[in-house]
Amino acid sequence: MDLSISGLIAQFLEIALALLLAPLLTGWVNQCRALLQNKSAPSFLQPYRALHKLFIKESVIADQASSLFRGAPYIVFGCMALASGIIPTVSTDLPLSPAADSIALVGVFALARVFISLAAMDIGTAFGTLGARREMLVGFLAEPALLMVLFSASLVSQSTSLTTIVTVLLHRHPVIYPSLAFAGVAFTMVAVAENARIPVDNPATHLELTMIHEALILEYSGRHLALMEWAASLKLFAYSCIGLALFFPWGIAEASNPSAMILALPALILKLAVGGAALAFFETISAKMRVFRVPEFLAMAFLLAVIGMLVHFILGA
Repeated sequence: MDLSISGLIAQFLEIALALLLAPLLTGWVNQCRALLQNKSAPSFLQPYRALHKLFIKESVIADQASSLFRGAPYIVFGCMALASGIIPTVSTDLPLSPAADSIALVGVFALARVFISLAAMDIGTAFGTLGARREMLVGFLAEPALLMVLFSASLVSQSTSLTTIVTVLLHRHPVIYPSLAFAGVAFTMVAVAENARIPVDNPATHLELTMIHEALILEYSGRHLALMEWAASLKLFAYSCIGLALFFPWGIAEASNPSAMILALPALILKLAVGGAALAFFETISAKMRVFRVPEFLAMAFLLAVIGMLVHFILGA
């Protein structure tokens, strides 16, 4: 098969899988979390039903809403879909890969954060502004930690391209790198904070004094709310795939072997299922922390990522 054709197929498959599997991952995490808490678990297909219900409903928009408020859901959703297309999930042969490395990936996440925060403040409600300020605080602390994690991984391959990092790791023996061990713990902390999960935020609550993500989308309804919820699922899927690509890359097809994508798909689903169950277990045994403790939590993640970089420089591994 021609490499350019296989690359286009892989790129299309990456984005299609992200759009289809992202709500499924969210539903799986919610189901595992309910089962671990001895509650009646909803179906893992519930997010699809919720999206369908929201898409057929009419959107109610405040009179003072600007075009920014109306356009933000499409921009945020587009950013999350683009980020999912950059991350190698089933193949390293991605046409978008040369145009965006890991630094640009962090920039895509930051762009989505800026627009969702501006849209939350656009209406002028107290909760929207409160959520936007908290979201920018989390982003201000989480983005440097995420960059340090990606830099720690890039030192192994001498490149900031995610596909290059994955390719190099696939050709190495499956050993534990001390630098990546520190980076993995830091990435887990960042991913929990960025996706508004416990202990930083509770995605199942609407308590005004503690919510972050829910406060940002409180004024949305109909198809706009559906796009925001879908984008949140895509963000969780993207962060999960980043973690799998950096720390568990086995099963991802290489550019020189496009036929391996047939086996890469079930490997991806299996790893996402295990990761979703692990996330639900972590949320079950954790308690929601105070908002003022979040900077300490993310500062620890940044410190661990920096330690990972120093360990690589000292030990070369």
